[in-house]
Amino acid sequence: MPIMKALASNVAVRRWAYNLSGFNKFGLHHDDVLQENDDVKEALRRLPAHKVDERSFRIIRAMQLSLQKIELPKEQWTKFEEDDRYLKPYLEEVIKEREEKEYWEKNYY
Repeated sequence: MPIMKALASNVAVRRWAYNLSGFNKFGLHHDDVLQENDDVKEALRRLPAHKVDERSFRIIRAMQLSLQKIELPKEQWTKFEEDDRYLKPYLEEVIKEREEKEYWEKNYY
């Protein structure tokens, strides 16, 4: 039973931190606000076109809202439970490939 309580509190803390970050008030997802390092740029390059379009729409809308110094109505905020980590599988693949390449270059060249 203590494990379930710990997991529940972990989710509560994660939800609190998610809401505190503020990007959800503009309709953004977690992966929309990742710092665009080389790995993220490559993952974005591999993303299907419709996902890129959806991401672009959210970012442009968020910039427009920010310029106007307004937020979306609360019912349109991105909810913690509904946030789609759409970039995660691509990013994990890119990082794995990069680490494997670095390993081979370090040990066999």
